[in-house]
Amino acid sequence: MDHLSVMSIRVDHRTDSAPRMQEILTKNGDLILGRFGIHDPDEVNHGLITLNLRSDMARIQNMMDELNGLEGVKVNHMQA
Repeated sequence: MDHLSVMSIRVDHRTDSAPRMQEILTKNGDLILGRFGIHDPDEVNHGLITLNLRSDMARIQNMMDELNGLEGVKVNHMQA
């Protein structure tokens, strides 16, 4: 069963992590209903991405595991 949920991704050292993170997000693009990203204006190398998702929890968990496996990336998830 598909669930609506929200995922936040904090990226430290985004210049190092961004290309691989973008590959993961693109691969899972069919889960993503909306995406909003900002960087910390005081810390150029830090950013926050918020995703609105619709999918089953197994696919969401798989994407979270891949993202959490990247250095400098921390993921939080909240199911609606």
